Amino acid sequence: MTGNARGLIVAATLLAMHTGVGAAETYPTRPVRIIIPSGAGGITDILGRVIAPKLTEGLGQQVVIDNRPGASGVVGSTIVARAAPDGYTLLMVFPSHVVNQSLYPDVPYDTVKAFAPITLVSAVSPVLIVNSQFPARSVQELIAIAKDKPGTLNHGSTGSGSMGHLGAVLFRSMSGSKIALVTYKGAPQALIALLSGEIQLYLVGSAGTAVTQVKAGKVRALGVGAKQRIAVLPDVPPISDTLPGYEARGWNGILAPVGTPKPIIDRLNRELVRIVRSPEFARVLTSEGATAVGNTPAEFDAVIRADVKKWAKIIKDAGIRAE
Repeated sequence: MTGNARGLIVAATLLAMHTGVGAAETYPTRPVRIIIPSGAGGITDILGRVIAPKLTEGLGQQVVIDNRPGASGVVGSTIVARAAPDGYTLLMVFPSHVVNQSLYPDVPYDTVKAFAPITLVSAVSPVLIVNSQFPARSVQELIAIAKDKPGTLNHGSTGSGSMGHLGAVLFRSMSGSKIALVTYKGAPQALIALLSGEIQLYLVGSAGTAVTQVKAGKVRALGVGAKQRIAVLPDVPPISDTLPGYEARGWNGILAPVGTPKPIIDRLNRELVRIVRSPEFARVLTSEGATAVGNTPAEFDAVIRADVKKWAKIIKDAGIRAE
């Protein structure tokens, strides 16, 4: 390589670094958009709308929410994957983000490579519930009944590839029990089926959905999908206490297009972590049965990579297909 060529490469590198630093120093100079790849009213939308005004205060520019539902989040995620990597188009994702590429063969982006993680906002634990009249009072007793009467128990789930569905598949596999999976359109339908005796157990995707029924005495919570107990159901042990290594938990996090300058990612991370770890945000999360996280971009990246690998294997081994 000639001296001139080396000089051009060094100059180009320095220019790119300078441009990124310069952009970060003035960022943002116009409104920032957070795309929610789901409809209004869900937990991801609720959290996004709590974050947006607080982030507006921190950045000094308007932060707006843009709902783009479709294909389990693929529609909205594609918009962000193709957006300019300048920090003005962000994405708030939910659990299906890490399973879509394994379920849909034509996803137009690479889940790991197309985005720059900023921070994990919250963690949500599924809860394994049974009708209050069902004899099992622990996960261990439930597994014993399933093995004693193979093929007689039905496990409800909602949506192929949802965290409740995948968590149920994982439970069946790790427990070695022959439990039939019955899919419903949504949590209300699955809860009705559980209360009527149509199904015997249901791994509900969010603790917030189960708490009311548990407190009313209509259902019994046997275990949570997270590795630790959760605040809204402090007396319910993790399923992993009975099945070591079991973990099924959902989360919400915020991403930017890959290539977004690191100084901008770091600025957004600082602002978002401040919001996520605030008492006000914690109260919103608690009411939804979730907990705050607020980690580093590198830590969030590790979560995404691990979950993509974990659920891809489970989906492949169980032959799960998108409905």
